[in-house]
Amino acid sequence: MPVYEYIGRTQGGKTLKGVLDVDNVRALKAALRRERVFLTEYKETNSKGSGAAIKAGVQQKAGSREVDLSELLVRISPMDVAEMTRQLATLVRAGVPLVDAMAAIVEQTENPKLKRVLAQTRTDLNEGASFHNALGKHPKVFGATYINMVRAGESSGTLEIVLQRLADFTESQVRLRNRIIGAITYPVIMLCISVLIVAAMMVLVVPKITIMFEDLGAELPLITRVLIFISDVLSTWWPLLLLGAIGGWGWFERWRRSDSGAPKWDAMLLKVPILGDLVRKIAIARFSRTLSTLLSSGVPLLTAMEIVENVVSNHVLAKVLGEARVAIREGDTISGPLKRSAEFPPMVVHMVAIGERSGELENMLKNVSESYESQVDSRVQALTSILEPIMIVGMGILVAFLVAAILLPMMKLTSAVRG
Repeated sequence: MPVYEYIGRTQGGKTLKGVLDVDNVRALKAALRRERVFLTEYKETNSKGSGAAIKAGVQQKAGSREVDLSELLVRISPMDVAEMTRQLATLVRAGVPLVDAMAAIVEQTENPKLKRVLAQTRTDLNEGASFHNALGKHPKVFGATYINMVRAGESSGTLEIVLQRLADFTESQVRLRNRIIGAITYPVIMLCISVLIVAAMMVLVVPKITIMFEDLGAELPLITRVLIFISDVLSTWWPLLLLGAIGGWGWFERWRRSDSGAPKWDAMLLKVPILGDLVRKIAIARFSRTLSTLLSSGVPLLTAMEIVENVVSNHVLAKVLGEARVAIREGDTISGPLKRSAEFPPMVVHMVAIGERSGELENMLKNVSESYESQVDSRVQALTSILEPIMIVGMGILVAFLVAAILLPMMKLTSAVRG
């Protein structure tokens, strides 16, 4: 069944936008007419939004296209998916058929891109596709974790429980990410502002002062000569320096994401004092939370380990999990390979081993995730509280350098004049 994106007007003149999956344009007009909406524009679209916009009642010229630039700035966030999942879980738990529940979700979803994806998913369900296969057509919106959990829920008949767990899981990941981003936002903004202010002074203010000192012909202190040298370099070569910085950053990003550079970068990152420990804790929290959610939803262990291997986002730890998956296939435990790698803390290995022996692996992993998420939160707050005074002291030293470099020669000239 086609999916149509439409624009219409109510009897009061209000413009409405929406998405409907109907058989044809005539059915689209009839559905809108029942809602007392006059169709002004529509297009048949897929989940990516491709399709030609057509004015209702107007013959479109061949090859013409209308692009909605506002939608280019819209993205589907994890929180949008979490809210949709929680609403869907509520409807399914209340006994509403899945297709009808999806229709209700489509109607109340405000994000146009997500509305399109959900409308296409509902169309696939109407055509007989399974829910996880319909979601699997949109891997950028619903990741492997989401799709495999839905597959397990469909197989076991506990889809509403799985959807509830998915909503909780997605929201917990979003909260963890937001805490980290919120903690580092202020220091990053302060650093950027400081760099811009110093660069502006070096390029605009210091050259004028330099001309004044040169006219006086006096011998300048070393600190002032250093400041003038830095200012001359920035004023003369700033285009090349800027291009070099951009090119260097681009090269670094390309190396960091390459097959050969990514493992080396992740290994170096784990060895950085303080930061490496934080990166490890974040990865372990993500690993334990994801694996616990997958196993409690009925996903097979080997499949769950394969998913978690891609979720960790650190090649060193992902390699350990890949080796653990191979060892499990050969009859080994999870805790054994984790312990031999020495990359996972002893406490994590110990709790995983206890969970395997007692049959409570899901609960143990959940406890590990909660513990490490709490540690990440406290560590980020501690680092933020340390970074702020360090940045203040650094700014004070920089300001003192600038003031001294400018005032020392003035004081020297004043003393010479008085003498």
